[in-house]
Amino acid sequence: MNIHEYQGKEILRQYGVTVPNGKVAFTVDEAVEAAKKLGTKVCVVKAQIHAGGRGKAGGVKVAKNVDEVRTYANEILGKTLITHQTGPEGKEVKRLLIEEGCDIKKEYYIGLVLDRATSRVVLMASEEGGTEIEEVAEQTPEKIFKEVIDPVVGLTPFQARRIAFHINIPKELIGKTVKFMLGLYTAFVEKDCSIAEINPLVVTGDGNVMALDAKLNFDANALYRQKDILAFRDLDEEDPKEIEASKYDLSYISLNGNIGCMVNGAGLAMATMDIIKYYGGDPANFLDVGGGATAEKVTEAFKIILSDQNVKGIFVNIFGGIMKCDIIATGVVEAAKQVELKVPLVVRLEGTNVDLGKNILQESGLNIIAAESMADGAQKIVELVG
Repeated sequence: MNIHEYQGKEILRQYGVTVPNGKVAFTVDEAVEAAKKLGTKVCVVKAQIHAGGRGKAGGVKVAKNVDEVRTYANEILGKTLITHQTGPEGKEVKRLLIEEGCDIKKEYYIGLVLDRATSRVVLMASEEGGTEIEEVAEQTPEKIFKEVIDPVVGLTPFQARRIAFHINIPKELIGKTVKFMLGLYTAFVEKDCSIAEINPLVVTGDGNVMALDAKLNFDANALYRQKDILAFRDLDEEDPKEIEASKYDLSYISLNGNIGCMVNGAGLAMATMDIIKYYGGDPANFLDVGGGATAEKVTEAFKIILSDQNVKGIFVNIFGGIMKCDIIATGVVEAAKQVELKVPLVVRLEGTNVDLGKNILQESGLNIIAAESMADGAQKIVELVG
């Protein structure tokens, strides 16, 4: 789950991580009032969307007086920002962060991520702050330094100091930087983060070390124990189909293709998307109905797939283990009747109660095309859509 920059900074402040003072605003008048309350000579007006690259897209402006705050807030609020992370459709700006300006002396990058190869959290840092870390990794990889963190011991002050020296933090600010990193790591672990990225971390003219930007992502599977994080969820930033899927405990991710997929099991879902691509098609979604789906759940999954206007055909690929083929077949038939299905539907069933499932499909009177294998089903749906 993603949250906004100002929400991330609110969390980090609780862990002793220094961040600039700022206030969220939903209207132009609120933005002006926030600037007056901050009372600084320079304010930064920042668009709040769940995407990076806001500055390059015109979503971050430096205001030298209240009038400029009003002008920039009026310009940014309601604007659709298109960045390298939003895709061509962009995201509409519905809230702003009005933040005090600061005297920036140098920018750095600090990030915490989970390295799946070692199953450990890794601290990454670079003195090339303010730019995309992917660009640094590609052009000057020698400027990225890493510390693999022992989950039992946690991030040690020694590791944090070593990183600080590597990225050439001024010697008099090493202590503050170590405190910053330790606070960031504690927040990462205690809040079940999947990413904690500070870009840039800055040192200021008055000797501060602070997070000028903050990107925190959270493990959705841990939200049951992070009620305060769940309260930060902004549904306006999420795909309505994904929101609807979450109500029925369906794993759904919207994609850009035109072949809807309904599969049980994440691994099989990935393989299904791969084989559709192999035969020249484009999947419209990832959808895992799980191992214990009911006919009602399958029906809702079907409706969600068809709510995507780009879907020109559907491939249902089920390997019945815990999930029984007759349950899937019943759900498919019910959904097809409810939505008055008008696009091609290919179904491949295998496993528990497969014969019963196939009979339900055959006797439904609907135009459902049976597939003998996953490859057969992928070929058929690609041909039908093409």
